[in-house]
Amino acid sequence: MKHRKMPLSTDSISALSFGCMRFPTTPEGKIDEEQSFAMLHHAYDNGVNYYDTAWVYHNGESEPFLGRFLQQVDRSKILVATKLPCWLIKNREDMDTYLNKQLERLQTDYIDYYLLHALNRSTWKDMNDLGILDFLQEAKLQGRIRHIGFSFHDTYPIFHKIVMAFQWDFCQIMLNYLDTHNQAGMKGYNLAISRSMGVIAMEPLRGGKLVSPIPHEISSIWCNSKLNRSPQEHAIRWVWNLSGCTTLLSGMSTLEQVKENLALADICNAEELSETELKLYRKVRREYLKRIPIPCTECRYCLPCPAKIAIPTIFGVYNESVMFEEKPRHANEYKVFIPKESRADKCTKCGACIPKCPHHIDIPSQMEKIAAFFASE
Repeated sequence: MKHRKMPLSTDSISALSFGCMRFPTTPEGKIDEEQSFAMLHHAYDNGVNYYDTAWVYHNGESEPFLGRFLQQVDRSKILVATKLPCWLIKNREDMDTYLNKQLERLQTDYIDYYLLHALNRSTWKDMNDLGILDFLQEAKLQGRIRHIGFSFHDTYPIFHKIVMAFQWDFCQIMLNYLDTHNQAGMKGYNLAISRSMGVIAMEPLRGGKLVSPIPHEISSIWCNSKLNRSPQEHAIRWVWNLSGCTTLLSGMSTLEQVKENLALADICNAEELSETELKLYRKVRREYLKRIPIPCTECRYCLPCPAKIAIPTIFGVYNESVMFEEKPRHANEYKVFIPKESRADKCTKCGACIPKCPHHIDIPSQMEKIAAFFASE
């Protein structure tokens, strides 16, 4: 297993890290412990030393399960990462309460990499107002945590604001060849490494959307390249090619996936893709972006909506449904992640959003079309 150094630490981190959010489950929805332990041990035996979990993963069962795994191996060889659930924090005391509970769940005295979970404009403001940075520094001095970071899901300007507010040890951001201008994107990646921050890459496969199914136009580009690589290898190679990427985080669900990723980790290196290959990635990216039906950049200028419609989120789910040709999957995301009262069919067509949209999208008309699109699924 290749390792990369965390910039502001002596830690050497495996190029592949284990995301503990997608373990196989039983018919009852519980973690299948026999299969999951086999996956964790195989990764550990083959050099994976960074394991990422969170308070909410697997309905709260991921941290205790990983804690049981830690009792079966040499803890000193494991780097544990978990996250403070920012949306549940109401006061300074809550910060200590959750961290102490997480230490108990993980059956450990310290957490190597502690993240503020899924920071965005709202949660960053709330956490900052509650004194989160003082708490994190105090917890680090006490030895309860070793490194301070955050995971992120918002736009670059918010990322820039968060990064410049503190000398973070690391960040966890979405990195894949498609989303170079989405969320933190490559601007965020470059900002982080300029600040000597470690970069944990998440969503290298875009939640599996870059590997299955592949639209015909995209598949043709890959096939004509004669590189003889799977879509998974194409996606993962691009991320590992970034020398500032400390580790690639993969949420694996089967032992076969663990083995496949371990094999790729053995052959993928930083800065090895040729300019011809990088041009190929740019060609694929352009083809994907051409498939987007609504030119929404999720800038959120259309908000707040008087009817509380989740306009940018709705456009995002719809665009991805068309872009990746996966209507059933995205129809499910639409129903799961967007409350009924905020869906497209609740648009009142008041038009308040139209003059605020910098791309001049006829938002009410698009809401009507999207409502009909998802209603048919």
